[in-house]
Amino acid sequence: MKITAGQIASVLDGEVVGDPTIEVHRLAKIEEGTEGSLTFLANPKYLSHIYTTKASVVIVNNSFEPEHEITTTLIKVDDAYKSFSKVLEYYNQVKLMKSGIEQPSVLSEGVVYGDDLYLGSFSYIGKNTKIGNNVKIYPNTFVGDNVVIGDNTVLFAGVRIYSETIIGKNCTFHSGSIIGSDGFGFAPSEDGSYTKVPQIGNVIIEDDVEVGSGTTIDRATLGSTFIRKGVKLDNQIQIAHNVEIGEHTVIASQTGVAGSAKIGKYCMIGGQVGIVGHIVIGDHVKIQAQTGVSRSLSDNESVQGSPQLPYHDFLKSYIHFKNLPKIVQEIEDLKKK
Repeated sequence: MKITAGQIASVLDGEVVGDPTIEVHRLAKIEEGTEGSLTFLANPKYLSHIYTTKASVVIVNNSFEPEHEITTTLIKVDDAYKSFSKVLEYYNQVKLMKSGIEQPSVLSEGVVYGDDLYLGSFSYIGKNTKIGNNVKIYPNTFVGDNVVIGDNTVLFAGVRIYSETIIGKNCTFHSGSIIGSDGFGFAPSEDGSYTKVPQIGNVIIEDDVEVGSGTTIDRATLGSTFIRKGVKLDNQIQIAHNVEIGEHTVIASQTGVAGSAKIGKYCMIGGQVGIVGHIVIGDHVKIQAQTGVSRSLSDNESVQGSPQLPYHDFLKSYIHFKNLPKIVQEIEDLKKK
C-alpha cells in the first residue's frame, strides 16, 4: 500500500514541511528508516537520528525546530506519538480490508452472513451459523455448527471455534486459539479409571474481546463459560469450563484458570499465574506474575507468591527468604556458643 505525505497529513490534521507528494509504503523505527518508509520522532533521546535517517517521511511535534539541515519530509502534529499510533491503526485497518469468499471453502446449510465477509481458502463454516457484517475469517479456520459471530470480528488463520459458541462484535482471535473445546471433566470409577462427563454447555464471548495465539477457552459442563466485554487475553492461556472473566480484565500469557472460578472486572493478572477452581476474585484485583491463587480475593487486593500473600507482605518476606542461609548460619553459631 502506497500513500503520500499529503494524504497522511490529512488523516492526522497535520502540516507537511517538504514534499507532500512523496510516497511511503512501509513503517519503520527512525534509526532504521529507509527510502519509502514512514517513522516518527517523539522521544528526545532519538533526536540525532532525524538528521541521518533515510526515511522519506517523519512525523514530529509542532514544537520541533531543526538545528541542522534535514532531507526528509516532515509532518507536524500536536502529538507525534499518538499520531503515529493512529497511522498504525489506519495501516492495520487497510491491511485487513479483505472481502470475498475464496475457494476451496465450505459454507454449510443454513449459514447466514452479512456484508463484506472475507472467508479465506480451506475454511469451514458449520450448519446454521450466523455471521455479522465485515467479519474476516482467514484461511484454514474452522467454525462449528450454530455459532454466532458479531460484526467486525476477525478470526486469523487456524482459529478453531467449536459449535454453539456465541461471539460479540469487534473481537479478535489470533492464530491457533481454540474456543469451545471440552472442559476437563472426568468422574473416577471404583477400578481407578475415569469416565468422561459430557460437556454440553458453550462459550459466550462479549464485545471487544481479544484472544491471543494458542489460548484455549473450554465450553461449560452445563450453562456457559463467560468472557465479558473488553477482556484481553494474551497468548497461551488456559480458561477452564464454567469460568467467568469480568469486563476489561487483562491476563498475561501462560496463566491457567481452573473450572468455575469467577474473576471480577478491571483485574490485572500477570504471566504464569495459577488460579484454583470454584473461587471468586473481586474487581480491580492485581495478581503478580507466577502467583498461585488458592483462595477467594476481595475487591482491590494485590497479591504475589505461591500461595498468595498480600503484595507488600510478600516484598517484606522476600528480604528474609533471600537471607535465609545467612540467618540459619547465625542461629547455628549461636547454638554452638
